[in-house]
Order: sequence, then C-alpha cells, then structure tokens
Amino acid sequence: MDRRKTTTLSCLIFNPSAKGGKARLLRLHLDAFSSSCHLLATTGPGDARRLACQAVGDGFETIIAAGGDGTVNEALNGIADASGGLERARLGVLPMGTVNVFARELGMPLRLDDAIEVLQRGRESRIDLPACDLTVDGKTERRYFIQLGGAGLDSRAVELVSLRLKKQVGPLAYLIAGVKAYIEKHPAITITGGASIVGELVLLGNGRYYGGAFHFFPRADLRDGLLDACVFPTASLARIFLVGLGMLGARPHRFAAGILLQASEFTLTSASRVCLELDGENAGELPARISILPKALRVIVP
Repeated sequence: MDRRKTTTLSCLIFNPSAKGGKARLLRLHLDAFSSSCHLLATTGPGDARRLACQAVGDGFETIIAAGGDGTVNEALNGIADASGGLERARLGVLPMGTVNVFARELGMPLRLDDAIEVLQRGRESRIDLPACDLTVDGKTERRYFIQLGGAGLDSRAVELVSLRLKKQVGPLAYLIAGVKAYIEKHPAITITGGASIVGELVLLGNGRYYGGAFHFFPRADLRDGLLDACVFPTASLARIFLVGLGMLGARPHRFAAGILLQASEFTLTSASRVCLELDGENAGELPARISILPKALRVIVP
C-alpha cells in the first residue's frame, strides 16, 4: 500500500469471510466504499491490528473498523502501534459485531446504511483512552482498550466461550460460557485505586455500557479523564441472579449493586491465575495496571 498510488485518505478494514445479514449488506456497499476509501481485508485474528498500523504508516488519516468490539480494539491498537499514530489518525466504527458496545456508547446507528452516512460526514471528537500494562506470554506489554474490561468470572467466561456456538446463537454463547465459569472456583482479585477492595468479579469501564445497553457504570463519561470500576465481592448465584434481574430492565444495579469506584489509575492483582479481558477478548493475565490518557483518541461520532 502506497499513499502515492491512491487519492484516498481513509481505509476500511473488514473481514471478507464474515457471515450474516450485515456482512452481506456490507459486500453490496464495497463498490461505493472503494471510490472514496481504500479497502483492506483481514485474513485472521490480529490482522486488523497489523493492517491499521500499516495504514497509518502509509498516510491514511481515517481508519474504519468494520466489525464488533474485538475488531475495533485491534484497529485501535494498530493505530497506537504506528509512530505518532494517535495524533495522525482517527478511528471510525462500522458496527457489525454481536453486541457493538462501543458503537452504542458513541450513539452510532446500528443500521448499516445510517452508520455509513455518519462515517461519510466525518464529524470528529476526542475521547479518553485507557492503557493497560499486563502480562502477555510472561512479559509485560501495553494494550489499549476502548470501552470495557473485566477480570474474574467475566474473563473466564470469555476464555470458555465457544466460537462455533457464538456464530450459531450470538450473545447466548456468553451466557452458556458464564454458567461453565460459575461452577469453577472464583479467585480473589484485589483492585487498588483510591481505595483497595477485594472481589471475585471486577468490571472496568471507559463508558457507561457493558455487555450491550446495560448501564454498569452510571457515572462514566468518555471525556472525564477517569476510569470507572464495578467490584462484586462475591460471584454467588444469588448475586448473579439479582444482577440478571436488573439487566432485564437495563438497570443492573437495581437489585444487587456492586461497589463503584472512579480513579485515573487502577491496579489489579491476584494470587491465582486470572485473565483480563479487554473489549470482549482476553488480552493477558494479572497483575495489570490500567491508566487513562485524557482525550488521546480521535473518533468519528454522529
């Protein structure tokens, strides 16, 4: 890819083998996209990160991630991998995933035609960017996330989710994995940031939403320079049931409130092996330090 060989300054990263109604609709729009946007097709996991980094290096100023929160996370980290990438390029989201939590947070239309119109208008805003230093394959690495993170029952469920089942039943696959994770032992996790609290489930938020249109972080703001955390001291069946009741009404704290924290930095530790998921994918293991870079990310918004 060479900027001298193209007049476009935007690129669209997409999965050409994606299935489902939205993927078929996207393929119908690809010709229209190609006149104003360079198209980059992924071939496997991690490819969106590599392609986004390469695109920024080649001079593209808008990187559009077509997919769910995991694809958006890969594209974000690819932008950050490039030298000066966070200043040189902005991120656009074409929501095509199972849940699309970040797109919901931005207020992006979930209908593909409407989302395309938003991206074409190109209105830009700056939001906070969480950075996470954690253990990956025995080494400390920095990963960025855009919307949410979790450790404990949450990350173990992500570890156990069946990709085949996810394609067949969508979000229900996470519920099934959650049941499997629940019957295992739940390690204690210590979160430190303003206060020090021990719990069996820790959720982290840059925005309000988690798992869909559920307000787990009622005080969260993408532009306040703070991270939000919700800590559940136990992951008991009764507590999970009560949280589930609240989620049915899109108010998860109604029956079983977790302990809410706000800080510019959190540290998570555990004496046992615990994964940390970021934007729906496990990124590494605890210990982890999560900090915020105020208004460091440029994004396209409605």
